[in-house]
Amino acid sequence: MSPPSILHLNQSGPTEFVFRVLTTSPKIQVLLFCFFLLLYIMILCGNGAIIGVVCACSSLHTPMYFFLSNLSWLEICYVTTSVPLMLSNIFGAQKPISLAGCGAQMLFFLTFGGTDCFLLAVIAYDRYVAICQPLHYALIMTQQLCNQMAVGSLVLSMSLTLPLTALVCSLPFCGYHQEINHFLCDIPPVLRLACEDTHIHQAVLYMASVFVLVIPFLLICISYVFIAITILRISSAEGRWRTFSTCSSHLTMVLLQYGCSGMVYLRPRSSTSEDEDWRFAMVYTFATPLLNPLIYTLQNKDVKEALKKSVSCKAG
Repeated sequence: MSPPSILHLNQSGPTEFVFRVLTTSPKIQVLLFCFFLLLYIMILCGNGAIIGVVCACSSLHTPMYFFLSNLSWLEICYVTTSVPLMLSNIFGAQKPISLAGCGAQMLFFLTFGGTDCFLLAVIAYDRYVAICQPLHYALIMTQQLCNQMAVGSLVLSMSLTLPLTALVCSLPFCGYHQEINHFLCDIPPVLRLACEDTHIHQAVLYMASVFVLVIPFLLICISYVFIAITILRISSAEGRWRTFSTCSSHLTMVLLQYGCSGMVYLRPRSSTSEDEDWRFAMVYTFATPLLNPLIYTLQNKDVKEALKKSVSCKAG
């Protein structure tokens, strides 16, 4: 005999979800579609340019830029799991998505987002070794270790998000059609549609969020405490500023990614509204992947010079 929860799911659970309509005004729909499409193209081009420059320029074949190119690749995968579907639903057609499709989007969105968080912590470690132990940098940050940390970030994220996604998708949902008050299948809005108690699921989500957000963030903070101590020991102001400038881009991305994600996944459900979740999700879905190449390009001389060389070679 099947478990009661499975029977409940088969009898009354929905086979389809629809996303909420952003607006019913045809003119605003066209504007929103063009705006979000432009952002998506900019994200693809910006992060794609970072990957191309790092691969093409031999001077950028270092651990720092290896992780930066991996971060850009993650940003591309991250937005591609959500934005195309969002664009297809922006005109109010409310195209349905099956429970399996919703679960797949949830799995990939969370996996790439979690990997992003772990990789930011890895980059902090790379900066710590480069600044605090410069003489041993080449011995510590070997290509093998870099590959292991990059793959490990993905595997660790997947190992957390896969069981969490399966747990959420096993919930019973009342009714055949359910409207998700969001633009993607994220865990918080989907949990609100369940027709049974979700306190256990909320607790599991909270614990997973601690592993993905809190622990890496604390490790980043510890790394930057040692980095700050080392920077303060530098005698010249110019040397201190030059050393700090190598970390400022990373710190900006950390504050954006962890700040917005924490507001969605770590706040108590009683103090969270659906509209707030939606707004914060917009920020870390679009702003972080968009600003990532801009911040690293504008604040990094090596990347700017490599881009100029690449453009001049193509023009020539």
